[in-house]
Amino acid sequence: QVQLMESGGGLVQPGGSLRLSCGTSGNILSFYTLGWYRQAPGNEREFVASITSGGSTKYADSVKGRFTISRNDADNTVSLQMNSLKPEDTAVYICKGDRVFPPGVSVWAQGTQVTVSS
Repeated sequence: QVQLMESGGGLVQPGGSLRLSCGTSGNILSFYTLGWYRQAPGNEREFVASITSGGSTKYADSVKGRFTISRNDADNTVSLQMNSLKPEDTAVYICKGDRVFPPGVSVWAQGTQVTVSS
């Protein structure tokens, strides 16, 4: 099974930016749709963004226009550029891969804390 590791979390001021990265040492991510979920204390885990192997992207309404997801299959990585961050973006961000060829398997990274505070 593919294993995902992510990094890039931290503390930023409102309006600031962070870039999250998620990747694997394997060469199997072309079979996966990749993306991020996030979970704040007391809240349910929510979808943030995803990208298919063909580059098709989806975003939660709350992050559209502010976040950009991209992938670099040569490096086996996916990145989430987060701009114009808001306090309500504060959460643990968890990278996820959903296998599509064949479907039915999901893989989660360990999560990284993003804190947006003034």
